Amino acid sequence: MGYLRGFIPWIVAGFVSGFVDWRWGAVSGFVSGLLLLLQDRRRGVGLDALILEAGSIAYFALVGAVAVARPHSPLAHHTDVFSFAWLAATAWGTLAIRRPFTLGIAKRQTPREFWDMPEFVRVNNHITSAWGAGFTFIGASLVVAGAADAPTWVGIAAHVVGLVGPAVFTKVYPARAQARLQAAQAPVTAVPQ
Repeated sequence: MGYLRGFIPWIVAGFVSGFVDWRWGAVSGFVSGLLLLLQDRRRGVGLDALILEAGSIAYFALVGAVAVARPHSPLAHHTDVFSFAWLAATAWGTLAIRRPFTLGIAKRQTPREFWDMPEFVRVNNHITSAWGAGFTFIGASLVVAGAADAPTWVGIAAHVVGLVGPAVFTKVYPARAQARLQAAQAPVTAVPQ
């Protein structure tokens, strides 16, 4: 569940924004993201495993600058959509440059001898795609829900589906892929006729 750690700044920002305002939410997201990144770097975590954290810090720095400079900006009412658009762009962008953001995270939990295997990269391409699809789904659902003036539970349901789906996929898919790989590599025994 180490990949969930990267979402802590988003959770902190959402919580603080809900109780104070979006300026303090952005600042708290930035500070918590920076603290987590520094903590991980002190522990020797490579930058390739911190793409989500670095992207989060950049997002909160940008939104925080707007929030402080223009506290009554229309952006204040759409940070939920922009945050998931940013996360989706992070996921799809890392796939486009062939460095899925989950690859560095997976390397922290996988022995080095597997890192260069095409199957290892392929699994992380699929996992990053699942997260990209989840983020895109949430962002699009929030836009539609806002335009349709849908009840709050619609947005909550979109969050649940868009986050739980990729989380379950991340948990289940690697083991299934590994089992398929092992089955494909098993020697074929002759069947008596």
